[in-house]
Amino acid sequence: MEDESRIWQQVIGSALGLAVLGLVGGYLGFFHPLGDSLSVGRGIAAAAVLILAVFASFAGLRMAAFVSMLLALLTGAQVLLAYSWPGVPGRYTVYQKNMLFRNAELPALEADIRAADAQIVTLQEVSTPNQAMLANLKDLYPTQHLCPGGAVGGPAILTRLEPIPGTAFCGPNLAALQVVAGEERFWLVSVHLHWPWPYQQADHVELLLPILDRLEGPVVMGGDFNMVRWANSVTRLAEIVGTRPAGPTFGSYIGLSGLFPLPIDHVFATQGGKTAPRPALGSDHLGILAAVEI
Repeated sequence: MEDESRIWQQVIGSALGLAVLGLVGGYLGFFHPLGDSLSVGRGIAAAAVLILAVFASFAGLRMAAFVSMLLALLTGAQVLLAYSWPGVPGRYTVYQKNMLFRNAELPALEADIRAADAQIVTLQEVSTPNQAMLANLKDLYPTQHLCPGGAVGGPAILTRLEPIPGTAFCGPNLAALQVVAGEERFWLVSVHLHWPWPYQQADHVELLLPILDRLEGPVVMGGDFNMVRWANSVTRLAEIVGTRPAGPTFGSYIGLSGLFPLPIDHVFATQGGKTAPRPALGSDHLGILAAVEI
């Protein structure tokens, strides 16, 4: 009986150790991009550690259980706050959307953008067929800045705010444009990051950081970051332009599962803002309607 108890202790202790390793590893994106990939499952990892810590306590591993439970509660609270803490709405409205390069519901998406009536629209995967929708929206958004992308299309910015001539430029899967509203000048940025490790997201971020670092003044940035907002890659981009996330975050990518959508689309602004979801409308991403403040 004592041998059986020891075996269970070893099994539970090993499982708890692996869960803690996965949870802690999600904070090591600054050391290796694998950490960012692990951070996507931070909420699940925290729940797993918490459950296993309870079993570890009953198995006699009380100190390990206490430390692990404390770690799970602290890290899980961060994710819970991101999902639940409401942002404070601001004066500027942003419609953020990964269109999906083969979108078959462009009229419905156009209608939703018109209904939202945002001052700023940030788009990704604007393929050649998707450009027809941009042409239709010229009456509402006379200023349109589209940048080239790969096979799935590039990022774009649409706005009815007054553009500052000569400021629009393109970067690697990035579009940027400076606008003026009253006496305020600020940058609009649309970005579409590569997939995370083992793909090239970390390299893409390194290319974008010096470009974003040159932007002077407030920034409003929307995009498909292909990563959760608490990951190292996303926080670095947000911090270098001095922005905060508009909240709360929510599952926006439904391409893998409608039951477990991933929160990888975000809007950032100098003073943050408040978000609300918009329908998928032919895309594998939900849209975001944000009211942000600079």
